[in-house]
Amino acid sequence: MATQNIKSGQTKFSEDDVLRQIEQAVLDHRLAPGTKLKEVQLANLFGVKRGLIRKVLTRLAHSRLVDQTPNRGATVAKPSVKEGQDLFATRRVIESAILETLIGHAEEKHVQQLGRMLDREQKAYLRGDTEGALGLSVDFHRELARMAGNSVLEEYLNDIIRRTPLVILTHLGADEHNRCRNQEHEAIVDAIARRDVKTAKKVMHQHLLHIESKIKHKPEKPPADLAELLRPHSVGQPA
Repeated sequence: MATQNIKSGQTKFSEDDVLRQIEQAVLDHRLAPGTKLKEVQLANLFGVKRGLIRKVLTRLAHSRLVDQTPNRGATVAKPSVKEGQDLFATRRVIESAILETLIGHAEEKHVQQLGRMLDREQKAYLRGDTEGALGLSVDFHRELARMAGNSVLEEYLNDIIRRTPLVILTHLGADEHNRCRNQEHEAIVDAIARRDVKTAKKVMHQHLLHIESKIKHKPEKPPADLAELLRPHSVGQPA
């Protein structure tokens, strides 16, 4: 089957461009676990050489977003139930530490910025923009880490967040009830505004445990067309 190039007017994709495109497709729940990532097809889609694609896939395998098997090629990773539970358990620890650090120096401007993010997230859900709302939900957790000002915690969280969508799609599915709940985000921001570390950590714990406790095996879906999964976003779109 012929594939259509997705350069979107750009003359050339760099290695980092291709990496970001694929990572974003994972975060947006467009690339399902188990999807085959064929070097020739990806090279045609992005208008680059297979050698560049090979480097990208190796980097994605290093970050555990891709599984590479000798003689079978690369596929989007399918985390085990245990790995998924471990990721969310680790997120609970890291994000509790992030909140404790953030609340120690949080200012009104931080609370206002988080409030604006929640407003955009809620509006996205109300207009039926599930993909947009999902992206804003991920951004909320990233922003908490950025505001905390601890670069190590932020790096660890971002590494885990990249892998979280694969856990959700593998073991929970695309049901909106299996994603972040906006009202809990609001409760976290309220606790930050009151400098209530105990409540903020309690809500975050419940917020992540809600998803962690539902992780289980689910029936597999047939693979979708790779070109269709990657086409919607252009390079440079915020993660």
